[in-house]
Amino acid sequence: MAATQKPDDIEIRAATTEEAVEIANFHVKVWRETYKDMAPEEAIRVLNEERRLPGWIEVLASTDVRKNTQIALADGKIVGLVSYGPPSSEVFGQRGEIKHLYVDGSQRGRGLGRHLLQQALQEMRKLDFDGIGLSVVRENMAARRFYKSLGGTEHSEFQDPGPIWKSSNILVIWPTSAEVD
Repeated sequence: MAATQKPDDIEIRAATTEEAVEIANFHVKVWRETYKDMAPEEAIRVLNEERRLPGWIEVLASTDVRKNTQIALADGKIVGLVSYGPPSSEVFGQRGEIKHLYVDGSQRGRGLGRHLLQQALQEMRKLDFDGIGLSVVRENMAARRFYKSLGGTEHSEFQDPGPIWKSSNILVIWPTSAEVD
């Protein structure tokens, strides 16, 4: 499978701390669209911009070179993002973690998510991680098929202790030495 080219009308670049509010707003919008039929109503309501913003400020202000957030812009507006770094849970072992991969509904089907994921996997392979992983909600079949199409292997299941929603998740992994084209 060849590397996916980003759509021509999309700019991809590193996010800045000044964009934390816009990123938190985008994150909440796409997360709610994605999980509206999977997450409990309380999680949809409580996991809002105010709750997400401190985490984004912390991530974007980090000086850890293993942490990175790339945003995709169309006409100056965020339409996609990928964020990764050191593992946030022992479930990942020594693997790097893809923490967020979101694409606006208006951009789906254009190869943007595939491009962002491939770019993140390529960059993470340059870092000192023992593989790469991400967590996906068990019921999110579209995402599970997507990750499998890009060489991800469903490794194990676990309960995400999340602050509001204790979801059943699957750890999807990629080895650092594998080629993902």
